[in-house]
Amino acid sequence: MNISSLEKAQKIKPDMEGAVGVYKQIPISREDGAPNFVFRVFTIEHGGNTPLHKHPFEHLNYVIEGHGTVIVEDQEREIKKGDFVLVLPNEIHQYRNTSTSGLMILICAVPKEYE
Repeated sequence: MNISSLEKAQKIKPDMEGAVGVYKQIPISREDGAPNFVFRVFTIEHGGNTPLHKHPFEHLNYVIEGHGTVIVEDQEREIKKGDFVLVLPNEIHQYRNTSTSGLMILICAVPKEYE
């Protein structure tokens, strides 16, 4: 068993072309012994966004703070605190903080091999 705290996870600016105002933390990783998935937490500043991208595996997201939009393929949907999002393999997607102020914070679970 491993118990970690988000406040102890280093906050870094990820090296992702097209990311604006995005920070990443990894509170549970394969180094912690995770056999399948790692948990990442993305903080997106007001007006910021993740890159428009895709990858060959699903990932699961949960909005823990704020609100914004998620673009998946050609659909744009509003998301808010408490919402879950499943992005399927190879779906083009992007998260945007469209709030008038404040942060949007997402948990993102991906296969450990990806992180």
